[in-house]
Amino acid sequence: MTESTALYDIPGPHARRRHLLYGLASTVVLLALLGWILYLLFDNDQFTSTKWSPFLYEGIQELLLEGLGNTLKAFAYASVLSLALGAVLATGRLSEHRVPRWISTVLVEFFRAMPVLVMIFFIFVALKVQALPALVAGLTLYNGSVLAEVFRTGIRSVARGQGEAAYALGMRKTQVMTYVLAPQAVRAMLPTIISQLVVALKDTSLGYLITYEEFLHAGKLIASNLDYDLPFIPVVMVISPIYIGMCMLLSWFATWVARRERRSPKTKAAEVAPAEPQTLLPGPQ
Repeated sequence: MTESTALYDIPGPHARRRHLLYGLASTVVLLALLGWILYLLFDNDQFTSTKWSPFLYEGIQELLLEGLGNTLKAFAYASVLSLALGAVLATGRLSEHRVPRWISTVLVEFFRAMPVLVMIFFIFVALKVQALPALVAGLTLYNGSVLAEVFRTGIRSVARGQGEAAYALGMRKTQVMTYVLAPQAVRAMLPTIISQLVVALKDTSLGYLITYEEFLHAGKLIASNLDYDLPFIPVVMVISPIYIGMCMLLSWFATWVARRERRSPKTKAAEVAPAEPQTLLPGPQ
């Protein structure tokens, strides 16, 4: 007999054998697809030394490193400003006063619904802002509005009794938010925050549309300005793993922070001294 849980029945031996066969079949299909793609790349001469030799030149390497540095610079500015804007808008949405709550709600809904590329182009073309500030501003407005909803939802997810107990102890609203609600909400919000920062990192590639010399822009220059039969595929195969690696590094950092929080001394149970014999109260025993 198989044990059951509230969500699903634990699979028995036949079901586990079936799942194993499904997994093996899926693996074979994926390997076959990967082999077919590699065959097409080799058949189209995408791995010839002529198309890969440009990456050995020092000037090409410096161009890619400069583009990578510009990407990280835009991401650093956008991530910090997005977190700050999200915190401000979330505070406004959680306010008990009607005016700041309405203003924050309108800003969040507007910037969250507006396409990032439209905002970047508007700031760059209409407002005549330089490429880097325009890119950072567009990313900040969009990701900040999304993070505002993440922060607000995380605060709301904390048990209501936590805040009520803090108010009963005489704490002010700012103290309740800072010392009681926010620390508990961070653990629930952290995966979503990191996911949104990954989106911001990938969206920095939109900078090449406004001539910002970021990583993708450097790859486009290499692919279009070299007389090596337009090595688009080698450029993509060099740039894509770096983008994927940076996104995976962010995810790893989130996991590390979560584990560190769980091992933090502040979250460990306090030791209680063993009970000792005490003097009995006077009276009949």
